[in-house]
Amino acid sequence: MTIKVGDKIPSVTLRYMGPSGPATITTDDLTKGKKVVLFNVPGAFTPTCSAKHLPGFVQNADKIKAKGIDTVACVSVNDAFVMDAWGKAQNTGDKVMMLADGNGDLARAMGVEMDGTGFGLGHRARRYSMVIDNGKVTKFNLEEAGKFEISSAEKMLEQI
Repeated sequence: MTIKVGDKIPSVTLRYMGPSGPATITTDDLTKGKKVVLFNVPGAFTPTCSAKHLPGFVQNADKIKAKGIDTVACVSVNDAFVMDAWGKAQNTGDKVMMLADGNGDLARAMGVEMDGTGFGLGHRARRYSMVIDNGKVTKFNLEEAGKFEISSAEKMLEQI
């Protein structure tokens, strides 16, 4: 079953690159007592994700945070090394936290897994954006396969 507004974000462990190497953070720790914009891309370094989705959140991070959001985070079914390299290539700095759902645990728990094997991508997560307030999903924009219409930073700015 797909997660929906009003649900608690599933409790899983994600990875990121900390100052001294790979580190972990749980979704509980990421969202406890905070308002978080979390968006998922099907794959780092892929065309739409690199040209539109992530850049939109980097460019609009300050405006999003000015509306009361504590953290803007990008997640993908990639490893922490890839997410770190992609973040550096996209100049995310401290604007967007780059998180790896390497085994697809969050994707499965949220019911947003997609089969990209026909494109050589394996199992990934569908493109989405959401607002999480103290662990509870308050906004959720899940894209249809292959689309980029409702999960952009600009759409998120309209919603918060």
